[in-house]
Amino acid sequence: MPEKNSKAILGVLFSGRMLVALLMGFSCGLPLLLTITLLQAWMKEKGVNLHVIGMMALVGLPYTMKFLWAPLFDRFTLPFLGRRRGWLLLSQVALVASIAALALTDPGKSPLIVAVTAFIVTFFSASQDIVVDAYRREDLPDEELGLGSSLYVNGYRVGMLLASGGGLILADRISFPVVYGIMALCMLPGIVTTLTAREPEVEEVPPESLKAAVIEPLLEYFNRRDAFWMLAFILFYKVGDTMASAMTIPFYLDVGFSKTEIGAVVKLFGFWATIAGSLIGGVTMIRMGINRALWVFGFLQALSTAGFALLARTGHDIVMLSAVIGFENLSGGMGTAAFVAFMASITNKKFTATQYALLSSLMGVPRVLASAPTGYLAEGMGWGWFFIFCTVLAIPGMLLLMKFAPFFPEKPKELE
Repeated sequence: MPEKNSKAILGVLFSGRMLVALLMGFSCGLPLLLTITLLQAWMKEKGVNLHVIGMMALVGLPYTMKFLWAPLFDRFTLPFLGRRRGWLLLSQVALVASIAALALTDPGKSPLIVAVTAFIVTFFSASQDIVVDAYRREDLPDEELGLGSSLYVNGYRVGMLLASGGGLILADRISFPVVYGIMALCMLPGIVTTLTAREPEVEEVPPESLKAAVIEPLLEYFNRRDAFWMLAFILFYKVGDTMASAMTIPFYLDVGFSKTEIGAVVKLFGFWATIAGSLIGGVTMIRMGINRALWVFGFLQALSTAGFALLARTGHDIVMLSAVIGFENLSGGMGTAAFVAFMASITNKKFTATQYALLSSLMGVPRVLASAPTGYLAEGMGWGWFFIFCTVLAIPGMLLLMKFAPFFPEKPKELE
């Protein structure tokens, strides 16, 4: 991939395409925690049983099952705005309506109605995710996917922060129904973006039948030479980082940090470090390309996980905590940007929605399965050795890159 000078990079960074990626990320991140963090707080305030609150996690199933209806978005084109923007507008309008409907429910009197309404919110939120991922892949040139993905991730995080932190702060001053009404209105910038953005121009002809939309994406992907190696890479690239992250809060408390220290350093400082990491990662990928970025950022991710082992030895030290959190979130932001860009880069534009939905669903498997035994591992190994173990787990994912993305390829070429 040819290198670009600073002026050209700035031109790309401040282009309309990147603004669309950022705003669409915000629109996707906002609904996520409305059915988790904010809804849990509302139900707790209304005196809902903890068992019922726990079961509400099931309303998030559409996020992990979205590949089931993704082929519809590849196969059919609505009679307005085009193949991608038509579905996107429909999903966003439905989201505004369902979030507003959630504001009209009462968790204390009818938790079942709340659950059904929240499920509808997550369904349309997952649908929006599918279409936005497809849009970003088709709208951005391959060399801009890294930066576009990083801005999308940053917008996503800002949307999550507004829904969770902003929503909880507002709920201390006004009622939860009003908060949800405000959050529904916060979806309007996404709708405006959809209406004003251009429809991606794709040369590939869409699938001619629903059967083709379901089967052909799988056949096309698994006919590639390195298909299984790439799937293995998606499973393993962030597994060590994911396992370490699953136990960080108990670790901080065990070491002796107060909740205020954790909130100030880990959540606030860490949030901005992640934003910076995503942006730095996106700009860096324009220069070095996605494949090399996966190597560099993967190494930094592993190194940052080892930082927790060092923190376990030093104990309660705010300066050390800030250094470890800053580096971990910075490298994690870069790694996530590269990871998201990589998944987009290996999708075929004819089946973008279906293939990306499958890959992103697969990406979530380690978060659920690999995180499950972390408590037992940390208890048995001790904190220091647990984080060293998580660091070592980064090696298989890095080695898999040698099969399809060597750092020094014999002949530079695009992934098939």
